Amino acid sequence: MAAPAAADEIEDTLNAALEAYKAGDVDTAKEETDYAATLLAQQKAAGLEAFLPEPLEGWTRAEASSNAGAAGMFGGGLMASADYSNGTQSVSVQLMAENQLVAAMGGMLTNPAMMAQMGKVERINRQMVVVTNDGEVQSLVDNRVLVQISGSAPAETKLDFFRAIDLKGLKDF
Repeated sequence: MAAPAAADEIEDTLNAALEAYKAGDVDTAKEETDYAATLLAQQKAAGLEAFLPEPLEGWTRAEASSNAGAAGMFGGGLMASADYSNGTQSVSVQLMAENQLVAAMGGMLTNPAMMAQMGKVERINRQMVVVTNDGEVQSLVDNRVLVQISGSAPAETKLDFFRAIDLKGLKDF
């Protein structure tokens, strides 16, 4: 993953957009503005990565990744993910925000009756969580950040990974 853009690069790009606009070069102004928006989204996506949980005891984490707009097949937006292993089992934690999939799943993951149809509903730190019939853990934090935890580990281990997420911080993201 590339490092987030420095604030100066964003400012320089916005200044270039303004200069192009003042000069009547609307195409360049739009191009510069779009690029600045991309840099800002990458910076925000890198912030989402910070909410991926640390490995549980006995587990290791592969390098985490984040991206802005890379979740194209999920409607764009922000995504951060990490893979964990204990040598025999694996867990993948994915956080998605500001995209169409999150909005679409919002109706399901905020309705306890619909969640119950998906699997077993639990509440962790006042947050509704569903363990789907195939053992995946899903939750919609603050109606805008989708947490999905999958892998070969048992559901209780996936729930432990969910418990390790800073939910209060994620709500403020």
